[in-house]
Amino acid sequence: MRPIQIYDTRRAELTELEPRDPGKVSIYACGPTVYSRIHVGNARPFVVYSLLKRFLQHEGYDVTFVANITDVNDKIYDAANASEPPKPSALLASEMAALYVADTNQLGLGRPDSEPLATETIGPIIDLIGALIERDAAYAIEGDVYFRVRSDSSYGDLSHRSLDDLDQGEGGEGLSLKEDPLDFALWKTQKAGEDTAWDAPWGRGRPGWHIECSAMAEEILGIGFDIHGGGNDLVFPHHENEAAQTRMARGAELARIWMHNGMLQLSGEKMAKSVGNIEPLASVIEQWGRDALVLFFVSGHYRQPLLFSEQSLEQAQTSARRIRAAALQLSEGPSPAELAEHREQFFEALADDFNTPRALAAMHGWLSAAGALADAGNDDLRQMLTVLGLEALLEAEQGAPEPDEQALALLASREAARSEQDWGRADEIRDELLALGWQVRDGDDGASLVAK
Repeated sequence: MRPIQIYDTRRAELTELEPRDPGKVSIYACGPTVYSRIHVGNARPFVVYSLLKRFLQHEGYDVTFVANITDVNDKIYDAANASEPPKPSALLASEMAALYVADTNQLGLGRPDSEPLATETIGPIIDLIGALIERDAAYAIEGDVYFRVRSDSSYGDLSHRSLDDLDQGEGGEGLSLKEDPLDFALWKTQKAGEDTAWDAPWGRGRPGWHIECSAMAEEILGIGFDIHGGGNDLVFPHHENEAAQTRMARGAELARIWMHNGMLQLSGEKMAKSVGNIEPLASVIEQWGRDALVLFFVSGHYRQPLLFSEQSLEQAQTSARRIRAAALQLSEGPSPAELAEHREQFFEALADDFNTPRALAAMHGWLSAAGALADAGNDDLRQMLTVLGLEALLEAEQGAPEPDEQALALLASREAARSEQDWGRADEIRDELLALGWQVRDGDDGASLVAK
């Protein structure tokens, strides 16, 4: 296995992946809060960590990828109550979770190995809160439970912030009950308008957002799993609080590497429902196709912001068509040794902090070199495209037009010219077909036509 480096937010440097369990890699990524249908920006972490799993599997690792669904939350209560007519919050969450699965299924990247729901992890959440209270890292008051931020001497290490600069983003909620304004809620007592709640030793209520992920990750992957992922908007407070909760309850770090992807931007702003500049994932896939969208995502380095625009999607769509056209010129089977250098550059780029833009450049180099060879097999290309979730580009586009009689007659004439070794005439006919919108694909079973 080649060395693989990933940028660790806590260390603020590239860090070699050294799995907790040899030969196995465990990944947890924060999924959506399901109070409405997801937008295309929500899909970026889903794509990044799904493709990271594919790369690690290619490198020989047994990978477990977990992505949670937050199905109890203030935003869900608010959205359910604002529905016309109002509906139970559990029903809204269930409906939106089903749409999230349906929409991300259209990306064609498969599902995470586990997709835990917060509402199905209440027992482990209560146990984790109890452990924090026992260790004096949390306190219960009037049915709420709060984490004592100053009890953790390492608090702030992940986000690289000092305590004096922190704001948990909870506004005035619970302020009169907190020992310190920095403390954040682990459990919230049930309030009017909140129709989903559970019994706990400190009172009936529901969990805070941060404790949910700590419990779900530990329940499935254990403590000290390999990679915790998510958008960089979650570094503080969400991931900082996750890390602190587990550290204080278990005396160990939740994850070995904290990996964060940049945000999708529209008109220079982060794409977000709160800003109102969102594009629903389902609509984007319907308009541009999943191949173009996945290619758009991998065109930028995962840690950097990525500008979402009509121009960028048009470029991705054109690039996908060109890759498909080039791929369809290749024969099935082993790739020539002359192309091995480009394939190696592709995988070395991914081993260097999952650098997909550099990997794409190496793949285009492979395609250019393959195009100059008489009969290049596509095995290398199949490996590269599969890791990027673009293996469908090896096949003719769904719904592609069938060649008409004129095109088929020209193809037959080209084959006759080739059999007579009249290469000049064969090339002329190929150009005629190109002018009509058809590319010739030569394979073991003879020549065929695909729409360019």
